[in-house]
Parts: sequence; C-alpha cells; structure tokens
Amino acid sequence: MQKLCIFVSMTLFSYLGWYLGSLVGEFMTAFLVSGTFSLLGVWVGWKVHHSYLT
Repeated sequence: MQKLCIFVSMTLFSYLGWYLGSLVGEFMTAFLVSGTFSLLGVWVGWKVHHSYLT
C-alpha cells in the first residue's frame, strides 16, 4: 500500500509541477519543476501512508 500511495502522489505532484512550470517558462523550466514536485510527491505519499494508513 505504501508504494501505491507514493506512486499516486508522485504522479499527481509531477503533473502539477509540469503545469505550473509550463506557465512560467518553456520545456526546461517545466521539466525541472516537475522533477522537484515529484520528489515532494514521494514525501507526501510516504507521510500520508504513515499518518493515515498504518
């Protein structure tokens, strides 16, 4: 279940980061912001799993 939480939140945060990055700049900005938000999504997914599902 932990891997599923991390996967879902990482995917959602990555998409959100790509969208926000594309508003600010072009491809490279969207790529870097998406990667940063992916890492944030991993942390959020891990926290959700350990806080609510354990």
